[in-house]
Parts: sequence; C-alpha cells; structure tokens
Amino acid sequence: MISFIGAGRMAESLISRLGAPQNIIVSDISKKRLAYLKKKYRVKVAGNNLEAFQAGSVIVLAVKPQNMADVLAEVAGQKLVISIAAGIPLSYLQKKLPRCKLIRAMPNNPCLAGHGMTALTKGKGVTRRELRIASKIFGSVGEVAEVPEKWMDAVTGLSGSGPAFIYLVMEAMMKAGESLGIEPKVAERLSIQTVLGSARTMLETGKSARELRAMVASPGGTTIEGLKVLEKGRFFHDLMGAVRAAAKKSKVLSKKWTS
Repeated sequence: MISFIGAGRMAESLISRLGAPQNIIVSDISKKRLAYLKKKYRVKVAGNNLEAFQAGSVIVLAVKPQNMADVLAEVAGQKLVISIAAGIPLSYLQKKLPRCKLIRAMPNNPCLAGHGMTALTKGKGVTRRELRIASKIFGSVGEVAEVPEKWMDAVTGLSGSGPAFIYLVMEAMMKAGESLGIEPKVAERLSIQTVLGSARTMLETGKSARELRAMVASPGGTTIEGLKVLEKGRFFHDLMGAVRAAAKKSKVLSKKWTS
C-alpha cells in the first residue's frame, strides 16, 4: 500500500499513472480534493494523516514545505518515507521520523504530463530494493536519477526551476512569431515542436548541444544573425545565472531546516 499525504497536482500525477488504485490511500486537508481523487481514480481516502501513514508501507510526503512540520508532528512509525518537499534536508526528516527509512525526491513540472525528471537521494540505511521502489514510483512520470544530497540545491535550480526558464524562452519565441504575422495558435505549435524536437534530437543522436547548435548555424545564414543578438544580450550567461540564482535560493531555504 502506498500512502500519499498531500493530494496536490504532483501527487495526482503519480496516482494517475501508478495503477492499482486499491493499493493507494490518500490524505489531505481538503475533503473536496479527496472526494475528487476518490471519484476519478477510485483510490482509498483516509480520515487523517496518521491513518494514511499507518495504512501504507511506503509513504509519499507530498505537502508544501511550510506545512511539513505540522504533518510530521501528527505521524509516527517505521516506514519507507519519500519526501517531495523542496528544500527540506534528510537530516531534518530523520530527526522527526527517527524510525523511518528516508528518501528525498525532487520531481519537476513536466511530471504532470508524464515527461518529468526526478532526482532521488537516499538516507541512511535505505537499501537498493527500497531505492528501486522509489524509482518505480517516480519512473511512472518520467526519468529518474540518483544523486548525492549535496547536489540537491543545484538540481532544484537546474531541473526543478528549469522548466520555467524553458517556458519563458518558448513564450518569447511565440510572441516573436506573432509579431511577424504568424497566427498565435500556429506560433504556439511551432514553438512547442521546435523545443520538443530539439530535445529529442539531442537525446537520440548523442551529440552535444554545442555540436547541434553548430549544425543549425550555417556561416552567413539566418541562425547566425539570431545568435549574434543572443550573444550580445548575454543570453547564455544570463540563463546560467538564472539556474545559479534558483540553486542559491534553494540553499538559503534549506538552511532554516538545519538551524
């Protein structure tokens, strides 16, 4: 039995793809949200967080970071616990749940569509089998990578916040297309497929981003002119800066849980 404490969008994305609803139980502060999940996915619902915690052999803590302390004060036991709350280190979770095996997960927004990236880091005593359980859960919504916890702030900046940076690039491309006379829906389709196709080309050819960029940018061609604008505007360095700023903020937020 898998227990989800917290029934937000990320929890729903996992529930929707795991199957076997008879083996899933959910708790949440919103009774309306629970009724929705029960009706749509036929999962079991718990009357409170403790009931959900006791019912499952694997617990997914899918609550907002600011609500984590209250939730942890309500539960106790010896379980495999996976937290998706950003910025909360394993040391804090272990202090509050001393009898539990702990795994920290950082999924990202594309998990909502089944094309996400989740980084996992395991706590003390977690076995390979238990890590495989977590990998299977998050593998249902995309790719999974095991990383050391010291990378988690960087992972938050790169793959956690990264989709927002890509969406901003896509929005700019669409607006540019519209300004040049392309109908909005067509500009949107062109932008989506361009980003999707570029990612798949890099994945399937094994070529680096630099190599593929050079293949598109023929000397004296149109792409070179566009790249000149981006280079003049320091686009490459600004995007690197955005990832670093998000990672730095993640590190700051993490410190409050260790102080």
